[in-house]
Amino acid sequence: MRLAGRHALITGGASGIGLATARLFLREGARIVLLDRNAAALGPLAAELGVPGIPVDIADPAATAAAVEAAAAALGALDAVVNAAGISRVASPAETTPALWREVMAVNLDGPFHVCRAALPHLRRAASPGGASSAGASIVNLASAAGLVPRPHYAAYGASKGGLLMLTRCLALDLAAEGIRVNAICPGAIRTPMVEETIAAQPDAAAAERRFLARYALGRFGTAEEVAQAVLWLTSDEASYVTGSALGVDGGSAWH
Repeated sequence: MRLAGRHALITGGASGIGLATARLFLREGARIVLLDRNAAALGPLAAELGVPGIPVDIADPAATAAAVEAAAAALGALDAVVNAAGISRVASPAETTPALWREVMAVNLDGPFHVCRAALPHLRRAASPGGASSAGASIVNLASAAGLVPRPHYAAYGASKGGLLMLTRCLALDLAAEGIRVNAICPGAIRTPMVEETIAAQPDAAAAERRFLARYALGRFGTAEEVAQAVLWLTSDEASYVTGSALGVDGGSAWH
């Protein structure tokens, strides 16, 4: 199995890409802990999967640090982090209030920073000679095609994901010598609860869906499982020479 011996923390693990990644990681032999702020959804899913689930809002740095420590203790080591938690807010510039801006940044950009910062001592131990992972450690951040290509009414979301891409590259540069790889994935139109809620909130949901898909060369929604396969590859030893990348799983949106 491709992740046998890996000890992974997955944020946003109660739904969407995070949950698909959790299921795939388990099938591939990893031990995992799920983090999510939706405690009501997290509890039953963690029980179903037979893994620890820790409710936490990653926008809170102190709570995040405590959750990461608890996850590392439950696993016995930590050599993989997947930052899949995120929120989407569609608003015009005039509708983007300071509170909305801060909410998006707090979850989509500050949150992954808090997780990475708290996980770093554990990742360093795992990647060190004689540590838990002879292949080094890995961080995968779920950014977005919207962090590469501007979208109408996506100023806050696009800025948060663009910032996450730069955070990914900076961490990759800083941590390469320590055996810690850091990469990002830029999903496009993925059929997740968050995307469905965004479309449903539009005055004409059917027209909104057509406009949405018109941006993508493949002309269809992707699945959370398709993104999870990319997360798996970046976490595995097969991607041992890959760091600082922004891998598009986007149906062609970056150039269409």
